[in-house]
Amino acid sequence: MPTVSAHVAHTLARHIDTVFGVMGNGNAYFLDSLGRETSSGFVAVRHEAAGVVAADAHYRASGRLAAATATYGAGFTNTLTALAEAVQARTPLVLIVGDEPTSGPRPWGVDQIALAAGVGARTYTVGHRDAAATVVIAIEHALTYRLPVVLGIPYDVVTREAGPVPDAAAPQVTPEHPPVGPYADGVIDRIVDALATAERPLLLGGRGAWLAGAGSVLGELAALSGALTTTTALGRGLFPDVARDLGVAGGFGAPGAMEIVRDADVAVVFGAALNQFTMRFGELFAPGTRVFQVDLSPTATHPHVGGYVRGDAADVAGEIVQRLRVRGGSPSTWGTGLDLEVARRQAAGTGVGPDGRLDPRTAAARIAELLPEDRVVVSDGGHFLGWSNMYWPVASPDRMMMVGTAYQSIGLGFPSVPGAAVARPDSTVVLTTGDGGGLMAIADLETAIRVARGRGVAVVWNDAQYGAEVLNYGKKGLHPDPMLIPEVDFAAVARGFGAEGVVVRDAADLDALASWTARDPEDRPFLLLDLRVSAAVVAPYWEEIAARG
Repeated sequence: MPTVSAHVAHTLARHIDTVFGVMGNGNAYFLDSLGRETSSGFVAVRHEAAGVVAADAHYRASGRLAAATATYGAGFTNTLTALAEAVQARTPLVLIVGDEPTSGPRPWGVDQIALAAGVGARTYTVGHRDAAATVVIAIEHALTYRLPVVLGIPYDVVTREAGPVPDAAAPQVTPEHPPVGPYADGVIDRIVDALATAERPLLLGGRGAWLAGAGSVLGELAALSGALTTTTALGRGLFPDVARDLGVAGGFGAPGAMEIVRDADVAVVFGAALNQFTMRFGELFAPGTRVFQVDLSPTATHPHVGGYVRGDAADVAGEIVQRLRVRGGSPSTWGTGLDLEVARRQAAGTGVGPDGRLDPRTAAARIAELLPEDRVVVSDGGHFLGWSNMYWPVASPDRMMMVGTAYQSIGLGFPSVPGAAVARPDSTVVLTTGDGGGLMAIADLETAIRVARGRGVAVVWNDAQYGAEVLNYGKKGLHPDPMLIPEVDFAAVARGFGAEGVVVRDAADLDALASWTARDPEDRPFLLLDLRVSAAVVAPYWEEIAARG
């Protein structure tokens, strides 16, 4: 007779293809049913947080519901940082965990429901009579609100017989999609008028526009209005006409491109929250620029916004396109005569920094030349974020993910690799991480190597310090010792896990990446590049942060 665990496994398997996690006594029977009785796969990771991180990256790369699992108690509490990141990033995933018995907590028990609620995740607890229905309700919540949920299985019901697995109803998902109503007519008309009369129109798109499927209609709007385009870091690749795109807006942007952005007289923003980094702390646009915003937030998210429409980015952009066509007129010729290719160029490196170590700009530019075009880039958090975002273009927003930045965390890089690799099995997954975050997640370097194999590359920016802390508190005179890291041989660690590990001290050492790329993925191992980079070269976005104390 099927058990409660079987009900959970079968019902969940109808909606997901892979579960990431660590097995323990609270989820053992669930995993047994999943593996024996369903077609869904299980990827074992080495730390419970890594299971949630991998599931998070899987969603960001595929757009499909994600799933992770851990046991109760210490297994569950190990997931909390990754769970908080998924909440902040609005990632729909289901975390299946063991939970305290229905008879009450044991001496070592903790209030898991309260802990999950503390980071913003709702818990659904299954019973022996309603397990399948509860799973469906949990999935509905995750997909409707784009948030992670915790699905708890009490320890004393995991093996209880529950009868035949029912054909549970499909989740009734109604994602947030406010209609473009009459209330927005006036603002939309203002946007249409502004774009039609602008001399230097600009469109800025973010991840929200990508999730709305707005890329094509925004491309149409750019062509119709003659606007140049730019994106947030998480919106890179959104606009179809690369020739008219200025790249990333904000601190990751090229200086020449940002001068052009600042020269815009009208800017319309779609699906971007306009945080301090995108807005360059208020300096992205000139004081006279008319800024409009289209987003799902209740109100405008930046004081520079002069007109706000709450709505789906694709719907609103389509309405603007329609009204512009009715109005008629000629598109702006702003882009004519501008050399946007030159404007997009980032600063060239100097080969080595003032301290004699590899200039990270030199390394980043060379790596960009050598990486396969089909790449999916996953990033940990830290000062090094600037180099990949400035120098490594990606084809679309679902090929660039920064797991950790929503919650301002580090140490989530290595476990992002297996999630992205499962979601995109035909692409090369490229991790960018620092030595500090890399050491936090070193156990799941093994997972990355095992899952991605010949389609995985890890780039470790190894400057023997916590760069963000040194560049902030070190410059304020605090004692440097807590900010420093003994130089770790990540290449040797990678070789110990079965990968190819290469220490990179100058640009010539990157020929190893060229050789690796030229080989058949089936005949090559995972590659880790241990870049011994200069701590004296500071990313421009961090200089902007430091300038504000």
